[in-house]
Amino acid sequence: MTVCKVCFRHCDIAEGRTGACGARSCVDGVVTASNYGRITALALDPIEKKPLSRFCPGKKILSVGSYGCNLFCPFCQNYDISRSDGSEFDDEITPDGLAELALKYRDRGNIGVAFTYNEPLIGYEFIRDTAKLVKDMGMKNVLVTNGTAELEILEEIIPYIDAMNVDLKSFSEKTYSEVLKGDLKTTKAFIGRAVKSCHVELTTLIVPGMNDSEEEMRELSCWISGLKDSSGNVIGSKVPLHISRFFPRYRMNDVRATDVPLIYRLAEIASEKLEYVYTGNC
Repeated sequence: MTVCKVCFRHCDIAEGRTGACGARSCVDGVVTASNYGRITALALDPIEKKPLSRFCPGKKILSVGSYGCNLFCPFCQNYDISRSDGSEFDDEITPDGLAELALKYRDRGNIGVAFTYNEPLIGYEFIRDTAKLVKDMGMKNVLVTNGTAELEILEEIIPYIDAMNVDLKSFSEKTYSEVLKGDLKTTKAFIGRAVKSCHVELTTLIVPGMNDSEEEMRELSCWISGLKDSSGNVIGSKVPLHISRFFPRYRMNDVRATDVPLIYRLAEIASEKLEYVYTGNC
């Protein structure tokens, strides 16, 4: 058995098998990303779609995704790729090929590459190898992630990342553990490190009955407001928070959509601590 060190789960992976994320395998005694360069989605998107509202507004970015995820959210919007084993996806691209494609689309307003759609960090090696090339071309790298990765993994890629949107899915350790099969402490540590090195925006999807209380939003926004930069200065009040409306999806098709007035109310509460609060899907 070989231990994967990407996330808190530290899967013991037997030869020829994959970890819980479905995209890290043990080959010849070494854990590698079995989804390296294997893409499931590629699109030139508005930067605001990531969502990033205060980073290069009005620009576009080449967005790429693979398969697999190390969380198990029952409301996942991209479950067809996040829970896939990759067997139905044949498209591949090299880091050089993706970097060159990003450069090709520069005249169409493209500023770089966004690693998104599934959880990109379970294939962090591809991000590292591609992002370095993109950076050398004078273009930007964006990461859209659940933040469920160990800090040593973040340290490998952070020199090449210009901006992130991190899903802070709840501020309850119980919800993270029992509903998402994740770890809130890991995500908080990831965010705390990321804000020291790049532009960070956060997203919280409000799911009825899961994370929709005013009390939880107060705790979440208060914690964000206390985030510090690399010099120890408190800068959290300027970290943008996107509060999004849930729609029935995946294993939560029987749960009603979030009430629009509630989204606006939670945004008001977050605004007591944060300068930039955005509502989504309303």
